[in-house]
Amino acid sequence: MPTELGPDPRPGPGLTPDPRPLPDPDADPEPDPTRLHPVPDAAAFLAGRWTVERSLLDVRTGACGSFRGTADFRPVQPTAPAGPADPDPAAPAGPTAPFGTGAVLLHAEEGELTWGATVTRASRTLRLCPRPDGTADVTFADGRPFHDLDLRTGHWTTRHPCAQDLYGGTFTVRSADEWHLRWQVNGPAKTQLLRSVYRRVHRPAD
Repeated sequence: MPTELGPDPRPGPGLTPDPRPLPDPDADPEPDPTRLHPVPDAAAFLAGRWTVERSLLDVRTGACGSFRGTADFRPVQPTAPAGPADPDPAAPAGPTAPFGTGAVLLHAEEGELTWGATVTRASRTLRLCPRPDGTADVTFADGRPFHDLDLRTGHWTTRHPCAQDLYGGTFTVRSADEWHLRWQVNGPAKTQLLRSVYRRVHRPAD
């Protein structure tokens, strides 16, 4: 499981499954179009700070945990790649060139992960690279591609293969201040479900 998506949600020695009722991983219905919030520009919508509440479920064992923290989407200064001494002045600069002219956003999450009786600090970092049409490409912190993102209808599904595992992601925007993310992980050694709710943090007026 990629570390950017969080620790592998399987209990270690001495941990017992959480006794709370378990969600059905196949229970998600088709989104109600009347409850979707279209987003014409993914980067502009996501920029800022959000609270994160995430549930983690090992479908095979029934063990589950949770993550609570914050997610910051903030612009990063692109680093120009090494090249000829006299580059073409008309050529786009930096790593944003393949994704349009928008500023790359750093997606940094930090918080507490609860798994069984253990509570630890957890974090992950991704990069969101905007395209001119309002969509975006999401990469891992080291630049490896992760998935594409198109929130123009308020709903988006995507996939990411990782070794023998397949990650299926569903993004659902509920309002200008809330969006949901569901990752289903299927592989020969694990079946996991991660559900997250993001709520915007509004800064006090000056």
